[in-house]
Amino acid sequence: MSQKDSLDPDNVRFFSGRSNQELAAKICDHLNVPLEETHFSRFSNDNLFVQLGASVRGRIVYIVQSLTPPVSDHLLELLMMLDIAKGAAAKEIHAIIPYFSYARSDKKDAPRVSITARLIADLLATAGATHVMTMTLHSAQVHGFFSVPTDPITARSLFGDYFRQRDLNPEECVVVSPDMGRAESAARFASQLGLPVATASKTRVSDTEVKISGLIKRQVKGFRQALVYDDEIATGGSVSQLSQKLVQSGVKEISLICTHGLFLGPAIERITAVPQVTEIITTDTVYRQPEHRHPLMKVLSVAPAFGDAIRYNYLHQSIGSLFTFGEK
Repeated sequence: MSQKDSLDPDNVRFFSGRSNQELAAKICDHLNVPLEETHFSRFSNDNLFVQLGASVRGRIVYIVQSLTPPVSDHLLELLMMLDIAKGAAAKEIHAIIPYFSYARSDKKDAPRVSITARLIADLLATAGATHVMTMTLHSAQVHGFFSVPTDPITARSLFGDYFRQRDLNPEECVVVSPDMGRAESAARFASQLGLPVATASKTRVSDTEVKISGLIKRQVKGFRQALVYDDEIATGGSVSQLSQKLVQSGVKEISLICTHGLFLGPAIERITAVPQVTEIITTDTVYRQPEHRHPLMKVLSVAPAFGDAIRYNYLHQSIGSLFTFGEK
């Protein structure tokens, strides 16, 4: 990489909250810039204390933080870090949020509830973010909740590169979307690999219970292998139930693919209870300690995707090829 295509280390400052410091370090390594220290502690009354460990005056500041459990703590850390950078006269403040968990709260589906995704978007701008970058929002409409420029990038090409190394036969392998909301993204992924696509219908009963229905049996008839493509796996209820229906339809081998792998509670047990699930492919938008990764799990790093998007943005170049709703 030539110097003119690189970030000026004296002009930028990178910081990380405590949700995913490993990913932040990888992004900095990709860009060949240092990750500055951030100091965290708590007062005796449980109030949070945050201090950025380097001057940001007149600099372009990037703050990396995923909204993973404990979400409220990590959100407050992010808001405080944005506010610190604004108060310390940063030139630009970029909130890099690999996993924006509140994107699931994207509509008013019951009386007297908050459209929390919009609320968080407003809080980020109020705290000082001049730009937001995230990955694979739960629904496209959340993009419109932000009042500052926002780039939702995708891991689709990352998954495509991984599966292109295999000889996938379109007569034997099908990409499956768990619901209509992910159908368009699954179709783009299937197009990358030259594979057909099928879509199930999902009805959410509660936060932890769903019902899979639709014409999935007819759509996957005759296929031996299925690539189940979803944006996130939390408790594993949707994908485990869908996997069982695929097995009942004659599928012999299932690969589960998700950008955001939370795998909460009994998720892994639910998934691995279906012996036809041979692998779980996810990314590091959600940090999971290596010793807690199941043997079937393969974690791909999104650091190059975020690093490239940050560099293109810094150089005032298009990031269309990395955009969630783009064709790549």
